[in-house]
Amino acid sequence: MPVHMTRCAKAVMVACLAAFAALVALNNLVDYRANLVFVQHVLAMDSIFPGSQHLTRWRAIRSPLLWHTLYGLIIAGEILTAWLLTRGAWALWQQRRASASDFQHAKRWAMAGMLAGFLLWFLGFMVIGGEWFLMWQSRDWNGQGSAFRFYLTLLAVGIFVNQPDPDL
Repeated sequence: MPVHMTRCAKAVMVACLAAFAALVALNNLVDYRANLVFVQHVLAMDSIFPGSQHLTRWRAIRSPLLWHTLYGLIIAGEILTAWLLTRGAWALWQQRRASASDFQHAKRWAMAGMLAGFLLWFLGFMVIGGEWFLMWQSRDWNGQGSAFRFYLTLLAVGIFVNQPDPDL
């Protein structure tokens, strides 16, 4: 594939990730209550295996104020991810005909956006939600499959974007 086409593909893929993160944030803001219920059940740990509840009850968060606060942090992470990815896509697009060094330098915003998204969906949903709050045990309130698709896509695009680009 010609170098210019590869650079364009990198910018467009990052822009697609930005659009995704922005729509996730928008949906959470517009339909706030729908996903707040999800966060509430995960944090309250009220749908995990009955046997686990006796051993892990101390981890549960039952404060509505904390539910809203943590949900707000999730939305803030989505907005930050979208903003960084948008800035990254624009920087890549602007530098698509520049030297290899300048194009490489433009990647920093895209990589920062992918890192923010990875932290949100892997650390936030898989590690904290999935393992600390045992979300994986819930039949109804398990977002690990979706989070897996999100962070794996971020990783794949991140690997592609981070590949060296020769001079034009």
